[in-house]
Amino acid sequence: MYLPPQFNAKDEAHALALMRAHPFASLISVDDDGFPVVTHIPLHLTQPNGQHVLLGHCAKSNPHWRYLQARPQALVTFMGPQAYMSPKVYPDLTRVPTWSYLAVHAKVEAKLVEEPEAKDRLLKQLIGDHEQPYAAQWRSLAEDYQHKMLNGIVAFELGITELQCAIKLNQHRPESHAAMHAAYAQGTPDEQALAEWMVKLGMVEP
Repeated sequence: MYLPPQFNAKDEAHALALMRAHPFASLISVDDDGFPVVTHIPLHLTQPNGQHVLLGHCAKSNPHWRYLQARPQALVTFMGPQAYMSPKVYPDLTRVPTWSYLAVHAKVEAKLVEEPEAKDRLLKQLIGDHEQPYAAQWRSLAEDYQHKMLNGIVAFELGITELQCAIKLNQHRPESHAAMHAAYAQGTPDEQALAEWMVKLGMVEP
């Protein structure tokens, strides 16, 4: 992605935090004609043997898994909090509006997970992110129903080979930071999250 130096978050911890806080991602690769194809899915970030891996699945009827099988290299994007920024935050009037946002792009290598027990373990990790008590309900379902559900999906591991993290919060315009933080702190949930990141990055005092 286009990533000006002032917005390039080189601290890997920021990227990992965003992926965990905003797990609903866009998985992007190309179809057999070379045209981009996108699937929107939740992903679970794990770190086996120190490598960052994203776990996910799609419906077997979704052809995207076949494209991953044929061409394992893909891109995953995560969008964190984002919001409009008014030029009112500047002390002078010769300014224009812009948009604040946090985003992560992960270049990945895909590997299909086909063995039923491995798929089941993968699903339990995703369930643990969003509704841990459901794991007990899943285990109580009839075995043939579980097999039917597992057979209806294709699971995959997406090994991360490269990370980019954009944090665009007007870092290069310190004269705007106090007013910008005050405005965002009183705004929508996304705006409040941006205000929290400004504190986290040391742009303003807590």
